[in-house]
Amino acid sequence: MTMQNTQEMADTAARKRHGTPRHAPGIMRRARASPWSLAALLIAALVLLPLLSVIWIAFNPSENIWPHLLATTLPRYLANTLILMAGVGVLTGMVGTGAAWLITMYRFPGARHLAWMLLLPLAIPAYVGAYALVDFLEYAGPVQSELRALFGWQSARDYWFPEIRSRTAAVIVLSAALYPYVYLLARTAFCEQSGNTYEAARALGAGPWGRFLRLGLPLARPAIAAGIAIAMMETVSDFGTVDYFAVQTLTTGIFTTWLESNNAGGAAQIAGVVLLLVLVLVGIERGSRRNRRFHNAARDPRPVRAVTLTGWRGWLAAALCLLPFLIGFALPGGVILAHALENAGRWRDPGLIRALLNTIWVGGWAAVLTMLAALVLVYGVRLSRARLPRLLLPLTTLGYAAPGAVLAVGVLIPLAALDNRLADLVLMLTGSDPGLLLTGTTFAIIYAYFVRFFAIAQGATDAAMARIPPSLPMAARSLGRTSGRTLREIHLPLIRGSVLTGLLLVFVDCVKELPATLLLRPFNFNTLATRVYDSASLENIGEAAPAAVLVILVGLGAVILLMRRQT
Repeated sequence: MTMQNTQEMADTAARKRHGTPRHAPGIMRRARASPWSLAALLIAALVLLPLLSVIWIAFNPSENIWPHLLATTLPRYLANTLILMAGVGVLTGMVGTGAAWLITMYRFPGARHLAWMLLLPLAIPAYVGAYALVDFLEYAGPVQSELRALFGWQSARDYWFPEIRSRTAAVIVLSAALYPYVYLLARTAFCEQSGNTYEAARALGAGPWGRFLRLGLPLARPAIAAGIAIAMMETVSDFGTVDYFAVQTLTTGIFTTWLESNNAGGAAQIAGVVLLLVLVLVGIERGSRRNRRFHNAARDPRPVRAVTLTGWRGWLAAALCLLPFLIGFALPGGVILAHALENAGRWRDPGLIRALLNTIWVGGWAAVLTMLAALVLVYGVRLSRARLPRLLLPLTTLGYAAPGAVLAVGVLIPLAALDNRLADLVLMLTGSDPGLLLTGTTFAIIYAYFVRFFAIAQGATDAAMARIPPSLPMAARSLGRTSGRTLREIHLPLIRGSVLTGLLLVFVDCVKELPATLLLRPFNFNTLATRVYDSASLENIGEAAPAAVLVILVGLGAVILLMRRQT
């Protein structure tokens, strides 16, 4: 028997075991991967469509005002945005890295509690912090009122006080809200480092600063850079804070050009600049790590042994770690809670109840649809042998880097055109006008949330599926289970915790999202975030406080979940 005949017999036996037709390996692959590949491609297209739409509209505007933007407002928008990004990047890097180093490497009074207290500012959106800071420090606020009473000053001309609504204040507020991204990633990186390295450095005479600058910081630089990049991208996408502080950025420029000048093409062109800026930032962060090794070379690394600080050094470390918590969580949370208690009757306001139900409606639907789509996409890519779905998978995370205002431009303009055509078609067929089916309902908001936060759901699902041993689904398939049954009976029970975590995180981010909601909400439709913004922009903090407290409570749920996963 020849080798060829032996191989044919083996192939025949394999086809009998797996039910594969003879002489059809290519057909088998296409048939097996086709449904999931098509689903994965469709989902990837839905995620990328708004970004591609922004680019198309920017290059094909109905009225080209690009020369006017370059000559007038765009340089100011860009300069303010870059200054804010630089300020927030430096401040969050210093605060987050410093706090992570102290918590990891030292023991001092309150260190165990401060380790999780430093994460709590994640629960408070930056725009809520801005409203609280202005209310606390403005002329009629408690600080200046007490100063006037204490020193006998009669008016603002009698003393000097820093300008509250300024670019510097915006940097401080954004940094106080965003430093936990750097802190969380830097602390994880420091904890994963080898204690042997630090003990050897200490034996060679390296002091605390030497160990930090020569060992800790270089080894943790990729994690720190990633945290700073996230903080800077969130700064670019922020609208509520910069609008309240009257700082004109690229995001506020999108609102002004679109809503006030009624020029969607100009808004898309500014949105294209924002998108380009974010992509450059992501490229710089990833390029800085290329061809560099930041891993731990020790075969059996020991964990870092924390050094106990006593006396004034311990109290100084505690004070340095307590300060970010006070500015980022205690101050804004206390101010908003005080206003909410003073205006207890507003908790029964029908407008607040409607805003809460609207928030649960759009956030819940967006979270469920996003997680289902991420599950299908990740599972489909794993089953598919085609290259295109695998190439598109990382691109679907770009929506998270795109600001909500940019996605609103990419979502609303194409949907509005489609809406008008659908209405005309229904009118022609039935004789009745259905109105705006897509942009006149919550569909546009849910779709924007879907694109914006798809990366969170995709990341949670992909990481969870990667932990499943390949032998389990292979065994299920060999027992005759289809791809769908394998997903339901094998994958879903094993990744249920990660799916629920991703579902909660997407919902929380939907609750806090402001720019996209402001631009895409139907008439007379409010969520908790837009209710806070509408009331606070009219200087009515008392009316905004109950909705802001609800937003903070939802954010606290996500932070508590995050802390449980860290411990």
